[in-house]
Amino acid sequence: MTVPIERGPRERMVFSAAQLLRRGGVAAAGMREVAAHAEAPRGSLQHYFPGGKEQLVNEAVGWAGRYAARRVARFLAALPEPTPSGLFAAMVRQWTQEYEAAGFAGGCPVAAATVDCAQNTESTREAATAAFDAWTGAVADALTGMGVPSERAGSLATLMISSLEGAILMARARHDLRPLTTVSAELGPLLDAAVEGRPTTI
Repeated sequence: MTVPIERGPRERMVFSAAQLLRRGGVAAAGMREVAAHAEAPRGSLQHYFPGGKEQLVNEAVGWAGRYAARRVARFLAALPEPTPSGLFAAMVRQWTQEYEAAGFAGGCPVAAATVDCAQNTESTREAATAAFDAWTGAVADALTGMGVPSERAGSLATLMISSLEGAILMARARHDLRPLTTVSAELGPLLDAAVEGRPTTI
């Protein structure tokens, strides 16, 4: 994830919290660590986030969900011929490229916050739910636009995202890209077969 140019201190802190979440979970996203990562005055944290760390984590989770949703349109725009398998391959490729370039330290900040907080912190569970809903909705809309019936698009979007999240976890555990490349190869034909008018080949 790259930080956009011309971001104010509050936005930098939310972005930094997301980066720390994805690398070390909620424990790594302390207020002091976030301020240092964002190169922001520590005194500004209370001003921008009167709800403390919980608010900051929740906003980072929300940012991550919106980021993932926006990426769907960018992936589609880069495909010479948009297909469900092509979209999923692009979603996977974002992670394989990161891991090839920088190692396996980073994961999904929404998943990290869910694992760490969803059981005990209702506001974070709600933030994670909203983030996944935003991402799933964007993928479902993209599938519908490519000819997948609307009654299946949501289910297939859930399948894509849950498969990707599981593959990210396995890839990080193994330090191996194969879980990611495997889900891309295996789900691709199933996803394309859901497009109306295409012959079933699986």
